[in-house]
Amino acid sequence: MEETISLKDIYQTIRKRIVMIALIAVIAVAIAGVVSYFVLTPVYQSSTQILVNQKKSKDVPEYNQVQTNLQMVNTYSVIMKSPAILGKVIDNLNLNTTVEALNEKLTISSEQDTQVLNVAVQDEDPAMAVEIANNIASTFKEEVPNIMKIDNVSVLSKAELKDSPSPVKPNPKMNMAIALVVGLMAGVGLAFLLEYMDNTLKTEQDIEKYLGLPVLGSIPKITVNDEKAPKAPANRRKAG
Repeated sequence: MEETISLKDIYQTIRKRIVMIALIAVIAVAIAGVVSYFVLTPVYQSSTQILVNQKKSKDVPEYNQVQTNLQMVNTYSVIMKSPAILGKVIDNLNLNTTVEALNEKLTISSEQDTQVLNVAVQDEDPAMAVEIANNIASTFKEEVPNIMKIDNVSVLSKAELKDSPSPVKPNPKMNMAIALVVGLMAGVGLAFLLEYMDNTLKTEQDIEKYLGLPVLGSIPKITVNDEKAPKAPANRRKAG
């Protein structure tokens, strides 16, 4: 006969091991908090915006020209991440890094249906993130006319160092929230695993449920106080 698990069984299993589940969740949150605040190095982000236009052609309608510029956004992103640009940035700032390592810190995205590129740089030093972002924008503006026929590159907004910069990662609150959910899931899963592996019979209801046998009687638990309780004197018959 196939066994089914009711909501009552689930509730009883969780209730029976609620302390264990809560303890696992608390430990997971504590570990996530310690790692986020004291182990992981804060990373800061700075960004700048660049507007790129190609040379206008009299033979191409203005609408087609705009569509061509929008399609070239991905090309501009590749150029900006190339050694031709990042190599000069490294030389300009005397960075002790490689083009590949600098590329991993760089994120380039475009505003929807626009020719504006967002250049974001992440670094452990907020001031260095600002310098790298601005230098990438200025280097791209200087070098891209020699690479492509672009006569109009404008830096819309420069990266600026804030008075009290906030790191973009790690996010301790988010990490702790995720750890709480994972800890609760792990605790509940462990509770059901222990319940599944526990094949002992503890109550009269377990005997009827799993063995299908009627319970004729039960022996109550005897505590230490019951054993120490004085026994009532037995009645003695007097000799006649």
